[in-house]
Amino acid sequence: MTSATTVKTEYEAIIGLETHCQLSTNTKIFSTSSTAFGGDPNTNIDPVCMGLPGVLPVLNEKVLEYAVKAGLALNCQIAKYSKFDRKQYFYPDLPKNYQISQYDLPIAEHGWLEIELVDADGNPTRKRIGITRLHMEEDAGKLVHAGSERLSGSSYSLVDYNRAGVPLVEIVSEPDLRSGQEAAAYAQELRRVLRYLGVSDGNMQEGSLRCDVNISIRPVGQKEFGTKVEIKNMNSFNAIQKAIEYEIERQIAATEAGDRIIQETRLWEEGSQRTISMRTKEGSSDYRYFPEPDLAPIEVSTEQLENWRSELPELPAQKRHRYESELGLSAYDTGVLTEDKPVANYFEAAIAAGASPKAAANWITQDIAAYLNKQKLTISEIGLTPQNLADVIVRIEQGKISNAQAKQKLPDLLKGVSPEKAFAGQELISDPAILEPIVDEVIAANPKELEKYRNGNTNLKGFFVGQVLKKTEKRADPKLTNELVEKKLNS
Repeated sequence: MTSATTVKTEYEAIIGLETHCQLSTNTKIFSTSSTAFGGDPNTNIDPVCMGLPGVLPVLNEKVLEYAVKAGLALNCQIAKYSKFDRKQYFYPDLPKNYQISQYDLPIAEHGWLEIELVDADGNPTRKRIGITRLHMEEDAGKLVHAGSERLSGSSYSLVDYNRAGVPLVEIVSEPDLRSGQEAAAYAQELRRVLRYLGVSDGNMQEGSLRCDVNISIRPVGQKEFGTKVEIKNMNSFNAIQKAIEYEIERQIAATEAGDRIIQETRLWEEGSQRTISMRTKEGSSDYRYFPEPDLAPIEVSTEQLENWRSELPELPAQKRHRYESELGLSAYDTGVLTEDKPVANYFEAAIAAGASPKAAANWITQDIAAYLNKQKLTISEIGLTPQNLADVIVRIEQGKISNAQAKQKLPDLLKGVSPEKAFAGQELISDPAILEPIVDEVIAANPKELEKYRNGNTNLKGFFVGQVLKKTEKRADPKLTNELVEKKLNS
């Protein structure tokens, strides 16, 4: 009698992200109310965003510009002709009981975004994630539930309409992501691109960037997708990764147990680190889209498109590639340097002022970064200018000061003290004629240590070097001191 061998099924996750990004315009998408965050409830409102009778929306031109630039940066095809649609979405924080969005003719389609994952050994893996579409729409308001984070369990709810009408772009990825790590990397890279463009601050805590995850599983090798589940309520990149990892395990466990995965929307509970069911998922037919009758279609001329294209900055992935190929930096260094545009600008200004790329990268990614994290500052708020950093690096490379001296004076330099003042009277002694007598004096003053050295205890070389540095108040050139001490000890 033979026993059957059970083969364990391997699954893979199919993941796509829908990302809502608030555009950094001063006014709303169809009216002149402020988009400022943090105002008193229901103060940044007007008849248009409140949907009062007798008013008409007018498209904010800056919203169109920002949307097109975002589409270009994401390698999308920009539509020469697009339009707005009404999405019937009945909810207490939508005053009109519909949302103005874009449905079948979005402003941008068919793009891609490159993500980069760096392993523990510093080796980068790059992958292109497809972008299905990017479209413009207005945001809804905000519900504040008393006594609970959600409607369930609350005693009453309040509505703040300040956010109603705030301009958004929704960016929908292809289902090309396969793990929580890839999804988090995609969301981070998307935020970097938008920040480099200056079209969004990408602040997740303020709701400027919100990600919904669509996730399903299927046996490895199967072409058909599994049943898709949407996850909402993730306010950090770590939450995106954790929610996906949890949901993958939940769906696999349910499938193995013979349960059916249903198409639904789930919420991520940060406290319990799990997803919970919210509602069954709507389809596009539930929204009953139709063309927005109060807004004319949008036509972007070739001339206008090329003008906006010419205004795009060098983007994070382009900088990473250039820093690696032209400057010889590691994937880790390029990742840190390009995380924020001001840091990249600071680095490039230091190089332009004469700093070697590797030395500048080391100072910025290590000592300066540690100071910024500790003091909770940005690189734009420190007193050490890129030119002064370059000055320090050049002094080290010319042997005028040591690396140890520079690190010792770094707190003063970061507060704005100039290199000239910080290192006044402290330049290294690099003249052998000055150092040799000092080395001779130190050796003569320590005969017991000299005898031990010559009897085989060569580690005592460091003792003699240290005595010379002490005698010169650490101004002796370390390299020259080592050479002279070794020469004298072995003569």
